[in-house]
Amino acid sequence: MYKEGDSMNEYDIPLVLEDFLNYIETIKGKSENTAKEYLFDLRTFMKFLKIRYRLVDKSTPFDEITIWDISEEFFQKVRLEDLHAFISYVDKERHNKNYTKARKVASIRSFFRYLHSKRRIISENPAIELESPKTGTRHPVYLTLEESQRLLDSVEGNNSERDYAILTLFLNCGLRLSELVSIDIDKIKGDILTVRGKGDKERTIYLNEACLRAIELYMAVRPIEDLKDPKALFISRHRSRLSNKTVQHLVKKQLKKAGLDEDKYSTHKLRHTAATLMYKYGNVDIRALQQILGHENVSTTQIYTHLDDDRLRKAVNSNPLSKR
Repeated sequence: MYKEGDSMNEYDIPLVLEDFLNYIETIKGKSENTAKEYLFDLRTFMKFLKIRYRLVDKSTPFDEITIWDISEEFFQKVRLEDLHAFISYVDKERHNKNYTKARKVASIRSFFRYLHSKRRIISENPAIELESPKTGTRHPVYLTLEESQRLLDSVEGNNSERDYAILTLFLNCGLRLSELVSIDIDKIKGDILTVRGKGDKERTIYLNEACLRAIELYMAVRPIEDLKDPKALFISRHRSRLSNKTVQHLVKKQLKKAGLDEDKYSTHKLRHTAATLMYKYGNVDIRALQQILGHENVSTTQIYTHLDDDRLRKAVNSNPLSKR
């Protein structure tokens, strides 16, 4: 999505875009990754507009089109038809799926709302009537209870206590990858863990017996000397805090060792697994699950309600009239 070498450098993008990205991060509290997605989408959009407005030679490779020289006045002539043309372009020329097109629509809407309401650069917002493609319902990919148990049972070898604790936290708490690697020891108070989630917001995680036992076993062997980050819970062989990449690698390794598809599953799928197991076996209602996962909107949590299908089917079949 966001490729190596991309940056928000003032020499690469126009000042108005840089200001917008700063705004959504510092004022709106969006994560750095979200800001990078906005950057990718809006940079592609601005390059397209340069082509559409005949501001570059038609033979210029798309990746070589520069946007740093775009002024604030440039956006005053953008119309709804231009936005429709862009969505058509990413559909036909870049073969974007509906979900990706919907994300681009959201980026454009947010940007033009900023230009109109916050900066007063444009007198009318052309994106107000820009419709989003229907994305359909995406069911979460997750491990079954038996597969989850097999994954935990397969952990062995060097760093087994650490890796077991990591998998246990993923599968029991529904942590994001960034939340797990950022855990500090002093943020664990009894059975309460405080993590920084999306948008740098703090949330509380309640640790169950399995998590507390796994952390205790790991702490008994956790390195304590020559640490580069003494507060970090999970330590690498280099005595520093584990990186996102290292955790992703060890999860893939453990999945393969357990005979599970390491290409199908990931750290985020383990988060899905935790949520699914809680909803399916713990009778956790959707609002409680929203709070546990740290979702800003309950609509994000609604992807887990497909698990009610069997329950609803049984309820209908239990109707005494069903046997007539």
